[in-house]
Amino acid sequence: MTLTELRYLVALSEAGHFRKAADACNVSQPTLSIAIKKLEEELGIDLFERARHKVSATPIGERIVDQARTILQEINKLVSLAEQGKDPLGSVLSVGAIFTVGPYLFPRLVPRIKQLAPDMPMYIEESYTADLRVKLSRGTLDAIFVALPFTEPEVVTRPLFDESFVILLHGDHPLADAKAVEPAELARHKVLLMGEGHCFRDQVLEACPGLKESIAEHNSRDHAIVEGSSLETLKHMVASGMGITVLPESAANTALYGDDDLIVKPFTDPAPSRTIALAWRVSYPRHQAIDVLAEALKG
Repeated sequence: MTLTELRYLVALSEAGHFRKAADACNVSQPTLSIAIKKLEEELGIDLFERARHKVSATPIGERIVDQARTILQEINKLVSLAEQGKDPLGSVLSVGAIFTVGPYLFPRLVPRIKQLAPDMPMYIEESYTADLRVKLSRGTLDAIFVALPFTEPEVVTRPLFDESFVILLHGDHPLADAKAVEPAELARHKVLLMGEGHCFRDQVLEACPGLKESIAEHNSRDHAIVEGSSLETLKHMVASGMGITVLPESAANTALYGDDDLIVKPFTDPAPSRTIALAWRVSYPRHQAIDVLAEALKG
């Protein structure tokens, strides 16, 4: 059974006449007739009722014709996908980013990508590192933006940029007059962090000595665990006087608040920081699309 025979089968069903079907397939009538007969012999059934001036599918023949039509449609999809593969910048690129990167990266990244690759649609999503890792491995996502270190079998990473951590506090906080803050100093204050599962939380705890124990003490004393679901939520919490927090520098925009409400302070040198990287599968064939992602960040 061949795709050509399936095409002849569908054509004959639609035309209802051997000559008309042969003309539609640009072959001779004997060629099409022989192919249909061969298919019937292979399947062991009659696919058509043959009258002098009309050919019609048998009941089982109609079902087989429907299935043949479906197969041919799927083949056409496959060919279409292959055509898209010839242009690595002509099909959808699925990109993910961790929660603490996506909201601040995508708004400036997507317009730049549209300039560099105007025919490349994009799908973007934000999630936890663990979820992005799985989706990248399974092929649900083509590339992801994560914080290093990030290791995964058969995945390559390209460091993109470093960004320092900063401290966000209310204008009347005792640290408001400090020029810079020692990381260990944060353990003496109520610090608000993102919830478990966010890699940025772990990075802050690692960078600030004694902070983990301090947060546990505050939670125990207050009989509550106060955490933010996003960096923007943490900003609102700080503006409400609930404590101070640590942000990556890219998220430290306080334009929505008054100058006395939120103040950004640097850490003393060497300031804690993180490295943002682009990760993709070693086997991913659209290298030009990956290059566009990296190039878009330079704009």
